[in-house]
Amino acid sequence: MKKILISIFILFTFTYANTSVKENQNSRLASYEKFVKIVNLIEAYYVDPLTTSEIINKLLKGGVSALDAHSSYLDKRAYKELKIQTSGEFGGLGIVVGMKNGVLTIISPIDDTPAYRAGLKAGDIILKINDKATIDMTLDEAVRLMRGKPGTKITLTIVRKGQRPFKVTITRAIIKVQSVKAKDLKGYPNIKYIRISSFDKNVVPSLKKIIPQALKEGKKGIIIDLRNNPGGLLNQAVGTLDMFIDKGILVSQKGRVKSENETYYAHSFNTYKNIPIVVLVNGGSASASEIVAGGLQDHKRAVIVGETTFGKGSVQAILPVTKDEALRLTVARYYLPSGRTIQAKGIKPDIVVHPAEIKEINDTTAEIKEANLKAHLRAELQKIENKPVKKENKKDLKKIDGDLQLLNGANILKALIIQNKK
Repeated sequence: MKKILISIFILFTFTYANTSVKENQNSRLASYEKFVKIVNLIEAYYVDPLTTSEIINKLLKGGVSALDAHSSYLDKRAYKELKIQTSGEFGGLGIVVGMKNGVLTIISPIDDTPAYRAGLKAGDIILKINDKATIDMTLDEAVRLMRGKPGTKITLTIVRKGQRPFKVTITRAIIKVQSVKAKDLKGYPNIKYIRISSFDKNVVPSLKKIIPQALKEGKKGIIIDLRNNPGGLLNQAVGTLDMFIDKGILVSQKGRVKSENETYYAHSFNTYKNIPIVVLVNGGSASASEIVAGGLQDHKRAVIVGETTFGKGSVQAILPVTKDEALRLTVARYYLPSGRTIQAKGIKPDIVVHPAEIKEINDTTAEIKEANLKAHLRAELQKIENKPVKKENKKDLKKIDGDLQLLNGANILKALIIQNKK
């Protein structure tokens, strides 16, 4: 077995030598031999019997995930589930999750889904899925556990800032989302409110119907609500920006491989370059929604109101390894027109507005390092495993009446409309 593995890795060395010209050939071979030695030691001494294939798959899962929070090795089951997720219907909760500070975090709940109705919020940490702790669990494992047959129930243990851990039981459903909704705002007859919950293929076509109609109705300004929008298709984010910006760079992506480098430019045709815009964002605004908010901000085309966004500005590609396995690998990062990156920084609003009154709390999960956060969560996990967790009072999970961010956004836009008349 050792000779076979060494032969394979020697073949890899010759095949991919040109990708790392500066690296010494002998050093590469020594690294491959070290990997083979580790495989052999695990095979010989690990407490449970494992095949060579099982050992390598486990090492690949851990090794690729160590690159960054969004890269992963997809074995046969994970790759199959990814295909189902992107092309078929499945039962889910309606939340977008990611790894932040090394723990499973809700990026955003999707409008009108079971998770949204249960009161889950952007920034909530999922400590347990049913009876399984999520600490050190991979993102793919967590997603697989949460997905299931529509109509079945799942219980999540949630850690929220300033609160004790609590349980939420949610019934899975087929997730169907209307990505764009528009309405008038009471008391603001000149403003059209447009909510974009995700950047699916319907966003730009919907906007191309809504905005001309709004102008016909005499609207003088628009609010684009991107709060808790987890992102989606890059071409829809670019198309949205192109409707309001008539020249210059909209967004670019840059990677180590030249083929991943791309710059997207604005077009002057059919551009609404004069209508005032306010964009609402929060910690659940991620990826494509950050590209839109950041692009409009850099071109000084909109006032951004709310809270700092999530900070997910990297590009992942699915690279098949075999017909049944693949790598999900970060291959590039997005850059805004000014050249700044979104990754891990997010978009800071021009005007910070919190959704409600902020009270001083002992917030043990804010602005602390990954290791300390994990230690804190392990302590919380031990507490709740030793005594029953009190279910969260439904009153506390209800949406707060009165939208302070929207109110501020509407007032700012009202002022911009007045200024625009001069």
